[in-house]
Amino acid sequence: MSTEVLSDVLSTVRLTGAVFFEVDATSPWVAEAPPSAELAHLVLPGAQHVIEYHIIVEGSCWIGRVEDGQVVDLERVGPGSIVMFPHGDQHVMSSAPDMRTEPAFGIFHPEDRAARPPYVLTPGEGGADGAKLICGFLGCDRAPFNPLIEALPRTLRIRGCLSDESGWLRGLINAILTESKARRPGGEGVLARLSELVFIEVVRLYAESLPTTASGWLPALADPHVGRALRLIHGDPARSWSLNTLAREVGVSRSVLAERFTASLGTPPMTYLQNWRMQIAEGLLLGGATKIAQIAETVGYESEAAFSRAFKRCTGVSPAGRRSATRRP
Repeated sequence: MSTEVLSDVLSTVRLTGAVFFEVDATSPWVAEAPPSAELAHLVLPGAQHVIEYHIIVEGSCWIGRVEDGQVVDLERVGPGSIVMFPHGDQHVMSSAPDMRTEPAFGIFHPEDRAARPPYVLTPGEGGADGAKLICGFLGCDRAPFNPLIEALPRTLRIRGCLSDESGWLRGLINAILTESKARRPGGEGVLARLSELVFIEVVRLYAESLPTTASGWLPALADPHVGRALRLIHGDPARSWSLNTLAREVGVSRSVLAERFTASLGTPPMTYLQNWRMQIAEGLLLGGATKIAQIAETVGYESEAAFSRAFKRCTGVSPAGRRSATRRP
C-alpha cells in the first residue's frame, strides 16, 4: 500500500482525534450512540465528519450498527478489539444482545464543567458481566471528495490488538490507557495524537486483510499501475496532467490505464484528479487566508474563472460562496 498517498489524504482532509470517555460498565448495561453528525458540534466543533471508535480493554460486549431502526452487524467483541464506525452511523453497545435504549446526548454535557476529558462513565447495575472501554472520536473533512472514508466499511473491526503479535498497535493502546490515567498537563493533545495514530494503523491492518481480488481505493494503492498513477496525482496535483502524460509516466498505454483505474476506483483518472484538486481547494478556501486566484494556481488552473467553474460543477457552489458559508474556527 502506498503510504505516501494515504499520508497525503489524511493531511488534506485534516484528520483530528479526541478521546472523550473511559467506560467501566457492569451488567446489565446498554448505551446507544446517535449518528455522529448529530454530535459533531459537541465533540469536535468545526469538523465536517466524525468517526466514532471504541477500544475494548477488558471484558466483552455486544456492538451493532443501527440501520432503519434495526440493529445490524451485531457481534460480541472481547478485549483487544477495536470497533470503528467510519461513516458515523448510529450504533448500540450492550452486555447482551437485543438490548436498546434512547441515544444519549446528556453525557456530552458533563455536570462538572471544570472536568476535562476523558470523562468516566459507569453504566450498569453492578453485575459480573462487565466491560472496560475507551471511546473516542476522529474528525475529518469529507466533502467534496474523501476517497479514504468512501473506501472503508460501515463497521470496521480489528481484533487481537493487545496480543504480542499486534505490533505497535498494542503500544499505542497502552499509551492511551497510561495517558488517560495520568491526566498530566497537555494530556488531551497527546490523547488526540495517539487516537489519530490508532486510526492510521487500523486502516493499514484493514487494507492488509483485504483479498487480492478486492477492488476499491485501498487495494488500488498496491496495484503497480493504478497505485503509481495515484502517487503521481497526489505527488503533483497541480501539474497539467492528461491521460496521455499520466499513462506515459506510469508506463502503460492510455487505454490500459483508463480501464484499470476505472475498474479499481469506479471513476476515470482525470475525474479522480479533478475531484482531488477540489478537495485541496476546499481546505484552502475554508482556511480563509489564501486568495481564490492563488488557490486556482495551487490546484492547477490557469485562471480563477476556470477554477471557479470547475469548483461549482463539482460542489454546486462557487468558491466565494463556499468560503462565506462555512468558515473554520
